[in-house]
Amino acid sequence: MRVIGLMSGTSYDAIDAAAAELRLDGDQLVLQPLGMLSRPYSSELRTELASALPPASTSLASVTRLDTLIGQAFASVAEQAVEQLCAGRADLIVSHGQTVFHWVDDGVVRGTLQIGQPAWIAEATGTTVVSDLRSRDVAAGGQGAPLVSLFDVLWLRGRGGTPVALNLGGIANITVVPGEGDPVAFDTGPANALIDAVVGELTAGRLAFDADGLMALRGKVHPELFDRLLAEPYYARPAPKSTGKELFHLAYLAERMQGLPEIPSDDVVATVTALTARTVADAVKTHGGTEVIAAGGGIRNPALMHRLAEELGDLPLRSTDELGLPSAAKEAYAFAVLGFLTVHGLAGTVPSCTGARHASVLGTITPGRGPLSLTPPAAVPTSLRLATAD
Repeated sequence: MRVIGLMSGTSYDAIDAAAAELRLDGDQLVLQPLGMLSRPYSSELRTELASALPPASTSLASVTRLDTLIGQAFASVAEQAVEQLCAGRADLIVSHGQTVFHWVDDGVVRGTLQIGQPAWIAEATGTTVVSDLRSRDVAAGGQGAPLVSLFDVLWLRGRGGTPVALNLGGIANITVVPGEGDPVAFDTGPANALIDAVVGELTAGRLAFDADGLMALRGKVHPELFDRLLAEPYYARPAPKSTGKELFHLAYLAERMQGLPEIPSDDVVATVTALTARTVADAVKTHGGTEVIAAGGGIRNPALMHRLAEELGDLPLRSTDELGLPSAAKEAYAFAVLGFLTVHGLAGTVPSCTGARHASVLGTITPGRGPLSLTPPAAVPTSLRLATAD
């Protein structure tokens, strides 16, 4: 089955599309990457989205407008992916959509909202779409995150030791895959969320992120601010747990800077960069990780990766590229896998990773132009293998 995964993360900077040939070979899921593409949100849409996200207030009119505009943007990328990556034919499109709110109340996820109306994708491409993948896990008592944990478990199980998959998006999350016992997955805290927010504020919007980690490399960690940030109660909560920009945003940082003397811009960036490295490394060590395999936009930040390597000490730190999976497309491929499982009637969650009462078949299905055809349930895959083109 030829499947396209569409993803836009909590950094809401672009829509990524990754295409793959997916098939079940007994109890093994075989993924052959077909390529990826990425298209930035227009500056107008990104500005409108940013103005509606927490801690800002918004209206139902704005949410409706964004649901349509983001759906149309996803549809345009999907059309391009079908033509350029799939030679004009795809069997399934899986859309993560754009997360706009993750409702967490005292550690319990009450709801989650990803917008980007999938009907626009189905109408533009004529292809069946699986979307809204997080809500079913939340309804089953789970965190709805990190949903990539099933992909990580299938891919890394049997690798030896206790490998840890790390995603450095707006929020950082890890999946711990021990040789024995249940896997664990959770959001460790901010990755690029605070870095991007403070860079945008301190450069008056001239920069959207710390390109090449230059600001962090020039700066020094401010000890008192660093300690205040590390005192955040979220880090001490047991897994599974999840978070988002509802907690880690610019106003959150400003509150923790109150009463401190003025801190140079580069030092603020260096401090929040060090925060990400420390909280990720602490989480990895707490759960006995023996290696870290990283993906996400944060791996392109040399300052962050250098600090993370220092914090990890002797633990190997490598990217998914080294194992044959393009790091920039990992999440999009993971969601392609989840949608593939859905149309085969197979669960897409690991209860020990999300905290749900049971594993669930995920998502909502929007039919394409032809009759809706679902594949009968198949053998539950226990591993994932990457394949190369013949």
